[in-house]
Amino acid sequence: MLSFFKRKKDLNYVPGNLPFTVDIHSHILPGIDDGSPDIATSLQLIQGLYDLGIRKSIATPHIIGDLYRNTPQTITAALNKVKAACLNAGINMELSAAAEYMLDDYFMELLQKKEPLLTLHKNILLTEISYSSTPENLGEMMNGIIAEGYLPILAHPERYHYYQKNFDEYHHLKEMGFVLQINILSLTGYYGKKAEKAVKFILENNLAKLAGTDLHHQQHLAALNDEKNRKIFEEYLGNKNFNDLDNIGK
Repeated sequence: MLSFFKRKKDLNYVPGNLPFTVDIHSHILPGIDDGSPDIATSLQLIQGLYDLGIRKSIATPHIIGDLYRNTPQTITAALNKVKAACLNAGINMELSAAAEYMLDDYFMELLQKKEPLLTLHKNILLTEISYSSTPENLGEMMNGIIAEGYLPILAHPERYHYYQKNFDEYHHLKEMGFVLQINILSLTGYYGKKAEKAVKFILENNLAKLAGTDLHHQQHLAALNDEKNRKIFEEYLGNKNFNDLDNIGK
């Protein structure tokens, strides 16, 4: 078993809450992607995370070339609005922001121009790929990301249908240099039985170091709060130490 499963679990973790206190993937910033549409919704989602035991939330709005061309400026502006609203509402959540980068031509343009990219922590970069088909030049993209000094995280690999057909691909992704991040709701069948089967394979084979809520809306929050689902989270993740960003590359 890999060493990150041998570490002590989060000392702040309380059974019945989510199985980690730092959420590294969410869409809680208002009006800049397909997540929260406004400040009021952002506050509801953040309060919901807090009630589930989350004490630090890293917002990761999408950056997609043909849909959401967010920038450090648009993301920081939305983050500052949410921080001020949380302060006024008395929500004691530690908030920061990175981004979830689609590995597309626009991303490669940013990389080649050496634009500053928003990371989860130090050089840790959250990425995603198309749901329709795997990029033909994924290896080339990986080489470019690593050459620029970033550690690439691949979000929710269990949800890409083309990998669900061949679980060996999850080993290949790790060998390429990706750190895998699962969505915890995948464990409940929220995204379908194939994603549920895939995420369990990933966990059983110790292929993931990160887990996130990928929280977008109230339906996600309701599913995270479901008592039956929280028992599933406890069963599969309660004795792990996910989201240890200081040690993720070790």
